[in-house]
Amino acid sequence: MKKLGMMLAAASLILLSACGGSGENSERKGNKDSGTIVFADAGWDSIRIHNGIAQTIIEEGLGHKTKVTAGSTSATIQGLRRGDIDVYMEVWTDNIKDVYEDAVESGDVEQVSTNFNDNDQGLYVPSYVIHGDKERGIEPLAPDLKTVEDLKKYPEVFGDPEDPGRGRIINAPSGWVVAEHIDAKFEAYGLDETMNNFMPGSDSAIIASLVDAYKAGEGWVGYYWSPTAITAKYDLVLLEEPEYDEETWEKTKATKFPPNDVVVAVHKDMPEQAPEVVDFLKNYETSSKLTEAALKYMEDEDASAEEAAVWWLKEHEDVWTKWVSDDVAQKVKDAL
Repeated sequence: MKKLGMMLAAASLILLSACGGSGENSERKGNKDSGTIVFADAGWDSIRIHNGIAQTIIEEGLGHKTKVTAGSTSATIQGLRRGDIDVYMEVWTDNIKDVYEDAVESGDVEQVSTNFNDNDQGLYVPSYVIHGDKERGIEPLAPDLKTVEDLKKYPEVFGDPEDPGRGRIINAPSGWVVAEHIDAKFEAYGLDETMNNFMPGSDSAIIASLVDAYKAGEGWVGYYWSPTAITAKYDLVLLEEPEYDEETWEKTKATKFPPNDVVVAVHKDMPEQAPEVVDFLKNYETSSKLTEAALKYMEDEDASAEEAAVWWLKEHEDVWTKWVSDDVAQKVKDAL
């Protein structure tokens, strides 16, 4: 894990240097001249695992060097448009719909495949909040809780430790586009009548608050998504919202989140720069279940994303060997 942290810190410096003036062109030229394929790390574990899977195949099977550039979603998407980044393994298209569609329509970015499209996101509660947990001796805390709008009836179940008498809903981290969507839902559903909108500093802060509450059998509600190690490990319930309706979503966000294809996208130069890499990425397809398997391994074994990627490649040869030719697959298997 320490190694991963050092890599991400170094990658952050790469991104910062790439954002200044002529540095953008020199960075891009350096990528082309060296044959190095640059991947985006937008800050969550599943994208890091998919990076690791693709990087291993590209390095060991196709003979290209790779590296990773870390940054926020907005920074890495802009990096993809400029060409500082070559490959983005997990673009959550509807979370950044306008920016992404503009990037594709302008020709700066090319979508090459759908990584997975069976994901969920929204406000979750631990299952015991609604159903109780007999093994742990926990009685249901809010047995009639079903919808996001219902939350305003239960401030005492989700009490804000810093504001007695009111509840707390954990939003997405500040700076994530989805945090603005949760803000809109607060207003649309009238949640601010009894609940506070708490903005955590990071994904890890959300996880820490959930794990603490889960271990104690206490009420907790907050934003999360699948596939993740958390949704694989803990028994969580996604609270209901009205079926997705585009017009309502655009006005108030008072529906389920839009269907969210999570896609693989590349910079426009990639088909010419590395056509064999693009051909491989066009075949790249997984699922939430396959992704969560690697995330659960990462959590259970305290493994890095790179280690989880290697484990996944060994466990799921039947999946990834279909993405490449037999000789490329053999090179990768030999390296593993």
